[in-house]
Amino acid sequence: MISVDNLTVSFGGWDLFKDISFLINPKDRIGLVGKNGAGKTTLLKVLIGQQPASSGSVSKNGDCTLGYLPQQMKVADTTTLAEETAKAFDEVLALEKEINHLTEEISTRTDYESESYAQLLHRLNDATDRYHILGGDNREAEIEKTLLGLGFKREDFDRATSEFSGGWRMRIELAKLLLRRPSVFLLDEPTNHLDIESIQWLEEYLKNYNGAVVLISHDRAFLDNVTNRTIEIMCGKIYDYKASYSKYVELRRERREQQIAAYNNQQRMIEKTEEFIEKFRYKPTKSNQVQSRIKQLEKIERIEIDEEDLSTLNIKFPPAPRSGQIVAEVKEAGMSFGAKHVFSGADFVIERGEKIALVGRNGEGKTTFARMLIGELTPTEGSIRLGHNVNIGYYAQNQDDLMDGNFTVYDTLDRVAVGDIRTRLRDILGAFLFRGEDIDKKVKVLSGGERARLAMARMMLEPHNLLVMDEPTNHMDMRSKDILKNALIKYDGTVVVVSHDREFLDGMVNKVYEFRDGGVKEYLGGIYYFLEKRKLESLREVEIKKPEQPTKKTEAASRLSDPSAATSGSTSTPGSGKQEYQQRKENEKAIRKTRNEIDRTEQQIAELEKQIAEWDAKMADPSAHGIDLSDTTIFEQYEKLKESLNHQMHEWEKLNYELDILTEQA
Repeated sequence: MISVDNLTVSFGGWDLFKDISFLINPKDRIGLVGKNGAGKTTLLKVLIGQQPASSGSVSKNGDCTLGYLPQQMKVADTTTLAEETAKAFDEVLALEKEINHLTEEISTRTDYESESYAQLLHRLNDATDRYHILGGDNREAEIEKTLLGLGFKREDFDRATSEFSGGWRMRIELAKLLLRRPSVFLLDEPTNHLDIESIQWLEEYLKNYNGAVVLISHDRAFLDNVTNRTIEIMCGKIYDYKASYSKYVELRRERREQQIAAYNNQQRMIEKTEEFIEKFRYKPTKSNQVQSRIKQLEKIERIEIDEEDLSTLNIKFPPAPRSGQIVAEVKEAGMSFGAKHVFSGADFVIERGEKIALVGRNGEGKTTFARMLIGELTPTEGSIRLGHNVNIGYYAQNQDDLMDGNFTVYDTLDRVAVGDIRTRLRDILGAFLFRGEDIDKKVKVLSGGERARLAMARMMLEPHNLLVMDEPTNHMDMRSKDILKNALIKYDGTVVVVSHDREFLDGMVNKVYEFRDGGVKEYLGGIYYFLEKRKLESLREVEIKKPEQPTKKTEAASRLSDPSAATSGSTSTPGSGKQEYQQRKENEKAIRKTRNEIDRTEQQIAELEKQIAEWDAKMADPSAHGIDLSDTTIFEQYEKLKESLNHQMHEWEKLNYELDILTEQA
């Protein structure tokens, strides 16, 4: 479909990539990966024709069409959502008009044997085929299905596009792109403005799409679920793997290990050959052998080890000043903007050291709650009260609005830094990969990933004990995300993070609050625990949805229209009672099992608490118990007991939560 041949793109004498070649085949699912600044977005722009190449060529067959979704775009604000989305069918409407014209002309012609008549029939056939491929017959249904899949509601269809936030406008453009059904999708960070449910919908859509897909994404789970091929851009070269992202990482490591082993073996062989040549160069009896070895060396194809970009972030959050045990107390908090109700009934406590995820569909109140927590917004219902000595660091999603594009990277930090930290600004910027001339760049010329790193660096200028982070991984490359995740896991303060990145949240958060349908629901567990429970709850809602009970009026009307209904006594279908009985039995079995697990967990907690109490008594009077407190193994054993207790308490909370769900359905 698309052929890239010896493509080179240079800026000011520096090659972004040089002489790269690859093919995009029908039904390819390609993940384009590499660190921020490697040239991924530039490559997509070259493919679409927005960016000229310094040399080389991009060619595509005549029938190939491209659909490009950039990271940032300007969208029109002159129509409603439905009208704007219908613009995706401009080609369909043109084809419809052409088909009508051709049909009318053919019906009036009588020169059935002429060449021009045959051409008209051929063109009508092509136009009709294309019309059906583009979904012309059911475009209204396609528009509705796509908009609902991307998280819009039916009541949104008649809203003006100007009423939607930037993230939702990006979804409108994505919807138009999906509905155009190009031969090749070129998607640059399509998940940045989507929530978890919409990402899962988009995954299924792309997996089943008939065309090819080339996407840039820093969402590892999304790449693994969609792609079957990975092209990495590193140090101006590309490396093509016929595998999804996780498999590619494994294959790249194996290939590099093999390269290093082969290189070392060759170097040892070369070294020994050169030693032989030097030793016997001037001995006439060995001259033939020496010449043979020299020719052997000249013919050797030297093994090269692929360059590897090892530049990484070096994030380590400053130690958190101690706060009170209760970091924030949220009591029946809610927010409305005029007539628009966002959410209400948020009632929970955030304790010191907790790592919490805020998830849910866009527009349900996640960012609004984060801004309420930091004091930017005041609840219209209930209250949010911060605990003692809480110092908040806030990472906002809209970094572009919060940083002046005309300041340099260094000035952006220098304007907010105070005290001794100002002497370490270059070191801090270096840890975030701003080195040398980078610190003199204007903010407005930075890439999305570079702006994210600069905002993170600015947040770390002073120690905080509560970090509130709104989509911190948008625009971050894989390596930077992993390093940020590990830094947050090791951070000894409290973290509240808004994110749709499942892999980033996995293993980091221990509690999830879902904002949905105007309310807030708590899940005591990690992100995959939440996804599992959310799916189970959705399935239960479908399974146990009971038919509406007929009113006396409808029963009477039913008897008049169908006398047999009067004797039936029930509207149940045959076998429905048996199904309900089986379902009730399964539910009772699950309740018994969960209660038994709770009992076992409580016994383990009691035993651990007893052991910890014994250790507390021993350490309070070590001489009486013959304990040497200088022995570090004593404290290691004590800490292991406490960790085990925390784990069992967490399991107990999860089991009780599951029991609540099961008993609600009983």
